[in-house]
Amino acid sequence: MANRTVGFIGLGFMGEGMATNLVTKGNPLLVMANRRREAVERLIAKGASEVKTPAEMAQSAEVIFLCVTGSADVEAVIEGPEGILAGARPGLVVIDCSTSEPTTTLRLAERLDLVGAHFVDAPLGGTPAGAMAGKLQALVGASDEVFASIEPLIACWAATIVHVGPVGAGHKMKLINNFLSLGYAALYSEALAIGQKVGISPDTFHSVISKGRMHCGFYDTFMNYVIDGNENAHPFTISNAYKDLRYLAAMADDARAVNTLGEAVKNNFAAMAASGQAEKFVPMISDFIAAQNGTRLKN
Repeated sequence: MANRTVGFIGLGFMGEGMATNLVTKGNPLLVMANRRREAVERLIAKGASEVKTPAEMAQSAEVIFLCVTGSADVEAVIEGPEGILAGARPGLVVIDCSTSEPTTTLRLAERLDLVGAHFVDAPLGGTPAGAMAGKLQALVGASDEVFASIEPLIACWAATIVHVGPVGAGHKMKLINNFLSLGYAALYSEALAIGQKVGISPDTFHSVISKGRMHCGFYDTFMNYVIDGNENAHPFTISNAYKDLRYLAAMADDARAVNTLGEAVKNNFAAMAASGQAEKFVPMISDFIAAQNGTRLKN
């Protein structure tokens, strides 16, 4: 069931690419300005139509994708005075592609269910380049019936789609996934700083790790900044990373889970955010941890 009227809110680094794939693959697209007016203009040029509020979008769209910063933004878009709930009707499907708190996801699902609408969590894996190429990963939390109805739309922008389980499961898995990737970022950074202190340069480090069993896709984007200086290798901010690690900590607390390493990783990102560098990108934590060690990785 592709070619359905689709709304999209959150045209940031990832969202614009996703929305572009939806409209260029034949789905009538409704968009609204949030923070990037230029993205709206580019999508209108490709055939999208603009609406002014989430409520207006909900009155016309069959499916609405959200790709905003986190739970607070999702709540505002859905529950605000001119939010989706104000215009929702039976059969509407709202798909949250943000990385959000699972407890919030379940609460919003209950609210939408009261008006006959459905809430789905489908957080992302990948990069903005992957979003534009339609090659993201989607981790979907939905009932079997709703998943079957929306899978063709998600396939417009995702090459890998995993139905993780019921509503909420997608966000739970995404937080665990991000804990792994951000944990690697902190671990790489500390290893690089120690190496630099003992005479192992980043180039030497890279010549070994890139050819061994510790090599992975996240390592490639991280080291694209460390070795090549590409500041846009992984455009995911420290503030977003810190937010995701706070969500992970809350989830672990709710589950009565021991989260010793998670706290250590979170505090690295908390320290960098508190230092005034919250809007820098994740690989740049390598510079921050190097500075804590009284060294630097770049000349």
